[in-house]
Amino acid sequence: MEKYVSTIAGAYSGYWNYLVYEILTPGWHNYFYWLVGASLAIWLLEVFFPWRKNQPAIRQGFWMDSFYLIWNYFLFSLVVYNALSMLGVQLFGDFLGLFGITNIIAFQVASLPTWVQLVLIFVVRDFMQWNIHRMLHHVPWMWEFHKVHHSVDEMGFSALLRYHFMENIIYRTLEYVPLAMIGFGIDDFFIVHIFTLVTGQLGHANLYIPLGPVKYFLNGPQMHLWHHAKHLPPTHPRGSNYGITLSIWDFVFRTNHWPHDNEYLPIGLPAGENFPKDFVGQMVQPFQKAFRKPN
Repeated sequence: MEKYVSTIAGAYSGYWNYLVYEILTPGWHNYFYWLVGASLAIWLLEVFFPWRKNQPAIRQGFWMDSFYLIWNYFLFSLVVYNALSMLGVQLFGDFLGLFGITNIIAFQVASLPTWVQLVLIFVVRDFMQWNIHRMLHHVPWMWEFHKVHHSVDEMGFSALLRYHFMENIIYRTLEYVPLAMIGFGIDDFFIVHIFTLVTGQLGHANLYIPLGPVKYFLNGPQMHLWHHAKHLPPTHPRGSNYGITLSIWDFVFRTNHWPHDNEYLPIGLPAGENFPKDFVGQMVQPFQKAFRKPN
């Protein structure tokens, strides 16, 4: 028990020191300022080159989504997530130890060049996230949490950041074992995190980005808007276009739906969905519905 208490205490102190260092030490390798800088740059692009001309620069839900940025990327980790995740890793390792398993690496790729490892982890992780995102739409209790993200009524870059903290737990839990089984020899995937952050914000932005043939590989705002459509087509009653960064998975597995570009496509939850507009309500209601026994 003392070991687990030490793990939790170390997680809190370690993340606090990390957060303070990030805020007080600007630099090219600083995730906090990359997040703030990328957000500001993409928002300015929306201001000067909007795809939806009648959408205000400070759109509906802008300030709430800005708070979600700080909450999901930093505060939630400080409050509970970092300690919970480190404790989970410790417990999982101890559980495997009961069976004499000390190493679950199944594919050793550490000897490959760094750039190859970066590409591999990006592609593997993106494919896993596509599958998890699809689950969020098809598993009823997961969908209750994912509704937070789809409660956006006007699309903009910061809509990427509006999601329930349970999604962090779902994604990281389901990603952990498959990624742990790949023996990457690099500790820092900073460039992967930044690339997925920027492409994710651009995918939600109020911008027209003509991708040409690249659209079959890379997600963009024109395709992703249909993922947020208020009225789902009969061919895709649980949604479409689940790609996070890459769109290729949707075309390969035929979950794509992009009939045409429509900047004024109505988005959001279906009409009649009584979903809270405030942050606390959006955090609480999914728990009330996800685990409620059916009548």
